[in-house]
Amino acid sequence: MGRVAQRIALITGAGRGQGRAHAVRLAEEGASIIAFDICAPVASVSYAMATPEDLEETCALVRAAGGRAHAAQVDVRDFDRLERELAAGIDALGGLDIVVANAGIASYAPGHEISEAAWQEMIDINLTGTWHTIKAAVPHLVAGGRGGSIVLTSSAAGLQGTPNLAHYVAAKHGVTGLMRTFANELAPYWIRVNSVHPTQVDTPMIMNDEIFRMFRPDLEAPGRDDIVDVSVATNALPVPWVESRDVAHAVLFLASDEARYITGVALPVDAGILAKV
Repeated sequence: MGRVAQRIALITGAGRGQGRAHAVRLAEEGASIIAFDICAPVASVSYAMATPEDLEETCALVRAAGGRAHAAQVDVRDFDRLERELAAGIDALGGLDIVVANAGIASYAPGHEISEAAWQEMIDINLTGTWHTIKAAVPHLVAGGRGGSIVLTSSAAGLQGTPNLAHYVAAKHGVTGLMRTFANELAPYWIRVNSVHPTQVDTPMIMNDEIFRMFRPDLEAPGRDDIVDVSVATNALPVPWVESRDVAHAVLFLASDEARYITGVALPVDAGILAKV
């Protein structure tokens, strides 16, 4: 216990799913959490996004785990608001040591059928939003003089070319590139930068009608159970997907002193999807 005790972590996309799991796992190990989420619909996304109530529930879970929490509704596309709300969170909790740039969306179509609007929203949120998060956080990490850890949520799709996800793949490859560049730029300040690369994760981003139809176009109204066998076939380990907490364990490790000399690493939490032949 206490692997990140007395540290303060910013987590974007914290309303539910992976972001919530990261917030709770870090709180269990002693961190306080600045939790941001858009808490609003995104036009190109077919599944429901997190709500203000979801974000408050994340904060309640953080507090129940022993951490302090400060939350704000923030769209990572809006740098000025992100910067302003981060400063408010740092004032409220007393510093910044860990950044988990996790906010992201998904939509699905063959590459040549992706609309201009869907492409732009994907890049603006998944790639530019990640850069905005780093850009806003780095001055505070440097000024703190204690070093720090930045963990970026990429994807197995950030290391391979997954069909029907060209815009997502492009954004997540970009996130991997950001990680590698910032790892070099920030190393003199003892700020480590790494990324995590999950296979499918059991969250609303995956568990929705759009992806069910993408995996099983042969069925009129496929559901969760209908994609299990197809999903198992994508991974080396015989599981269809991983849980958010599996990814959170990796985030905790990269944020902790156990990883004090690990930077510039793309860490798969992928059930072997990248190794599958």
